[in-house]
Amino acid sequence: MKRTLILVLALAACLVLTGSCKSAQKKMAEQLKSEIVDDLENNLLPWWMENVPDDADGFWGEVRCDGTPVMEADRAGILNARILWTFSSAYRVLGKTEYKALADRAAKYYRAHFIDPEYGGSFYQLTPDGAPSQTQKSTYCIAFGIYALSEHYRATGDQASLEAAVGLFRDFEAHIYDAAQGGGYIEGFTRDWQLPTPRPGRPAVTKTMNTHIHVMEGLTNLYRVWPDPVLRDRLFELVEILQTHLYNAETHHLILYCDRDWNSFNNADSYGHDIETSWLLCETAEVLGDKALIEKIRRQAVDMCSTALDEGLRPDNALMYEKRGNGSYQSNSAWWCQNETVVGCINAWQITGDDRYLEQAVKTWGFIKEYLIDRENGGWFCNLNEDNTPKLQEMKA
Repeated sequence: MKRTLILVLALAACLVLTGSCKSAQKKMAEQLKSEIVDDLENNLLPWWMENVPDDADGFWGEVRCDGTPVMEADRAGILNARILWTFSSAYRVLGKTEYKALADRAAKYYRAHFIDPEYGGSFYQLTPDGAPSQTQKSTYCIAFGIYALSEHYRATGDQASLEAAVGLFRDFEAHIYDAAQGGGYIEGFTRDWQLPTPRPGRPAVTKTMNTHIHVMEGLTNLYRVWPDPVLRDRLFELVEILQTHLYNAETHHLILYCDRDWNSFNNADSYGHDIETSWLLCETAEVLGDKALIEKIRRQAVDMCSTALDEGLRPDNALMYEKRGNGSYQSNSAWWCQNETVVGCINAWQITGDDRYLEQAVKTWGFIKEYLIDRENGGWFCNLNEDNTPKLQEMKA
């Protein structure tokens, strides 16, 4: 699956590294913020602006580490939604008109090509000329569409993007939300919303941690600009699911895969998702404005962040990908795990005031600077080998 630098790290830092704290902490936090924003404005966003827009009105489906586009590559809905969110959020936070231009371009392309005009929802993938190539309905993919379109409206006031985001939420309610059996959200469907043929050895219907955290993320952003009562109810339910069905309160790890009745069938620990969810839950609770829930979630968030660091942090301050069910580790350094470590540690520091978390955010940012930022071609490497050399065969976009 293609990934893009969604920039949560940098934009979150712009928002959270403020307020009162001890002098030494304040200096450390301000330095961290300054370095992150500098990389965002002078490296990361310029690389995407220069290399990812295609020769027409969209964006290349894949771009190599040296900035060369793979012109024949299909265009993924998830990548395009992340581009839309990134430049919308960059414009909202930093205010530069060139970011708005890319955000508007991405919004128009997404609405014109990825929204399914016949059955609703969004297409998973398009050909280079904008025709559907993979038409299955992925709940994860649609959630990112809601996230991105609502952010575009939040940043620009474009009513068409709000209407498209609300339309996708209506599709969630009509087809994806599992009102009949256990609540939550079913993983995927055919184009016309039929359940897919089960894979060998897996249940016919699955409910996964990764989809649910990003559904929560997308619906939270929509609620910011469209405070619908049904949407509010769904957010409370999602938070509860991530406290119960998809969370082990004894180990402080997420449960990755469940069947339709919430019976789990995988016991791996995903450190990056644990630390990512710790701050996403806080964000949702704060948007809902429920004081009791905020306090409860903050305790869970600190438990999750602390456990991920204790169990998943390498000596070089990179967070490992996961511990497999058989006890072995996938210890490579994916860019997103390091981003989430910085954001999650900042969040835990804000909650507790414990210097350990701010110091760890700075240390992991140091790892990012040393190994993940591409000093030759710009942008960031997607992934590293176990010796921290970049996996140059993996695409940056």
